[in-house]
Amino acid sequence: MGKSKTTKFKRPQFNSVGLPVNAVKEADGAEEELDEESCPAAELLEKLQSPSADIREFACASISRVVQQSQTIPGFLQRDAVRRLGPMLLDGSVAVRETATGALRNLSACGGQEVCEDMVRHDIMTPLTALLRECCTGFDTAAVAMKDQSNPVEGVAIEAVNLLWNLCESSSQAVSLFNKCGLLDMVVHCLERHPHNVELSTSAAHCLHTVTEDNPELLRSMNAAVLEALEKVLLSSQPGMAHVLLRTLAAGTLWNMKASLPAARQAQTLNAVVATLSQCLDLDAGVLIPELRRAEEAYHRNTAAVAEAEQAEVAVEPAEEEMDEENTPMKKKNGKTMKVDTDFSDLLPRGKEELREATALLTAQQTSLEIIVNMCCSDDPSDDEWEEESSSDESDLGPDVLCDGLSSLMSPLCLSAEVQGALINHSIPEKVLKKTSFPREEATNVCQENPSWRSLSRRMQRVQSRALTCLHSILSTMDAESLGGEVALQGAAQHLSSLVFGAEEIPEDEEFLEAVISAMRSLLQIIASENISQCMTPQQLMSLSEAATRCDVVSVRVNAVAILGITGSTLAKEKGMVETLQMIGNALLQVATRDSDLVVNGEALDALFDVFADGEEAEMAAKNLNLLPALKALQPVFKAKIRKEGRGKYSPQQLCVLDNIKINLRRFIGYLEKVVKK
Repeated sequence: MGKSKTTKFKRPQFNSVGLPVNAVKEADGAEEELDEESCPAAELLEKLQSPSADIREFACASISRVVQQSQTIPGFLQRDAVRRLGPMLLDGSVAVRETATGALRNLSACGGQEVCEDMVRHDIMTPLTALLRECCTGFDTAAVAMKDQSNPVEGVAIEAVNLLWNLCESSSQAVSLFNKCGLLDMVVHCLERHPHNVELSTSAAHCLHTVTEDNPELLRSMNAAVLEALEKVLLSSQPGMAHVLLRTLAAGTLWNMKASLPAARQAQTLNAVVATLSQCLDLDAGVLIPELRRAEEAYHRNTAAVAEAEQAEVAVEPAEEEMDEENTPMKKKNGKTMKVDTDFSDLLPRGKEELREATALLTAQQTSLEIIVNMCCSDDPSDDEWEEESSSDESDLGPDVLCDGLSSLMSPLCLSAEVQGALINHSIPEKVLKKTSFPREEATNVCQENPSWRSLSRRMQRVQSRALTCLHSILSTMDAESLGGEVALQGAAQHLSSLVFGAEEIPEDEEFLEAVISAMRSLLQIIASENISQCMTPQQLMSLSEAATRCDVVSVRVNAVAILGITGSTLAKEKGMVETLQMIGNALLQVATRDSDLVVNGEALDALFDVFADGEEAEMAAKNLNLLPALKALQPVFKAKIRKEGRGKYSPQQLCVLDNIKINLRRFIGYLEKVVKK
């Protein structure tokens, strides 16, 4: 990519049962894993050719389940599964269409980028486009025919839109075909179903949020109908976490499309977008998740009592009876009986509804924080590059890079007074700071008690990390006065200090460390620039630096030495700080000498220049530290390392910075030589 930049955050994928892929894997963890030899790929793919719709549906449903065990995927791909499943999208049976699309959806979600690109190469977009077109024309007619029942066409559309979303996340070619094939209007049509089917609308909103990023070609084709559909969603007021997520995604899509908004409506739309994000962040997951879990437990108790009562009146032919409760062991769907535990493709089936609501809440809050980060981005690339650890479905080549896209999309609002004003008016900085707290113990315990809910613990931690990253962005783009002045900044410093130093040991989770240390660096920079006293002691910052040096993430180590540099340069102006400056200088010298990464070496040297640049305290500490001979010994090693490793391992921008540091090192040695002669 040529340069380090702030990338967009990647969103979690959902498989065909409507739950996160990892949650399904965890919930099904007790099942026996399949190895390649036992993979029934050949037999199942053969059944796709059966003249019986029942057998074709069974084969597709079985493939959908089996491919969730990722080790089975090569067996299906080697047998040309994509080409053989493709025609099933337009099968004469609606049930076969739905299960076939669900199978391809799971294959794309569990197979990752390479599988998605292979699917696009095998022209899966052609039948998928035809299927979506038929779904859109069939929405209204099916609704008339089935007023009091679930709409089977919408069930197919849910699977189709999610498959399209996965493909566009992972393949730039899929995005290009999306632009050319008129898919925008179809997905917007699915979005407009939100009063009747929030699951379909949310899938469509996820897809739109993806395809509108860094896609000027699509933005040129935007029309008033698209904007109106998104604004209707944004201004809707239906209760429930699923609708909160839907509105959040609509807000993110409108932000992506801001260059297409009429100038007269930009301010109004911006305010609505920020208000939506603010309302989402107002929700307290620490309170709501235990409430949702208790509601699920109460439902299960009631269901068990009803089941006991009904057991005394067992039907003569129970295998063919359609039971009243959707969460009973068996149910009928499209005329076929199947286990609830293996099929959640109906809209929010009981027994998993509360889990879906909890998942939607955390996804909405994570997405809201990511949108705010993107709103705070500048036209210049940042030093940090962020990628979602757990996502395996997104491409590094598709609509991933945010800042470059913004600069090329005529973004009149980026870093503008309007954006900052909207964020401040809706108390976004304060709400973001609140979200940086550790998840409530009650919510964490509730999730750990149940295997199906266990994955939410990691999601809560990710919301915290995203909030810390968001705080870093806010601190980097707003001035001290806008952030509430000295009192607010000192309060933020005390809060971050409690997160890092509140436990006996500094947390070692890499995602948390990367986020908290970047926020701390930004905060200390603004505190130092405003001459505000800080609450973190040099000893605490030294312990943070030591923890960071053990981290494999380069940006963590870079920010750690930068923090030492900021602290040292501030302390150098005070009296009686010689020993502390020696301690900081020694730590920076160790990093400059021993770290394996040239960028970290360079940052440590740069920090040394700042700490020991001026002042009697700094001069005395430099002499006591024998800084001059140490840097003279390091100079040829640093130059040789740049020559040896630089060209193949580092970007041109990084090499330019390293060359400047090399020049500054020579000048700084000259300065120290004059100091010694005094």
